[in-house]
Amino acid sequence: MKEFLVELTASVPEGTGQAEVERRRAAEAVRARELAAEGHLFRLWRTVGEPRVVGVWRADDETQLREKVLGTLPMWPWATAVITPLQPHPNDPGPTG
Repeated sequence: MKEFLVELTASVPEGTGQAEVERRRAAEAVRARELAAEGHLFRLWRTVGEPRVVGVWRADDETQLREKVLGTLPMWPWATAVITPLQPHPNDPGPTG
């Protein structure tokens, strides 16, 4: 699988009730755990003071990432994504911890 740096920004549509937002956020947490267990979500961070989430995701290609991975997130219809393919760096020390 290839790795991608993904920056997601969600914009809740005007008029959306708070209950719907909370329902989707709860479902998003469940789906993120499932995608991690499947090997598609490696790391995820929330940016301080901004409505962005940055993560390292894995998929066979960008089409699979958009359609079969990110597209299954409950917040995806409200999100914009910046996807950057990653490649190993020769000085990468490898996994730590």
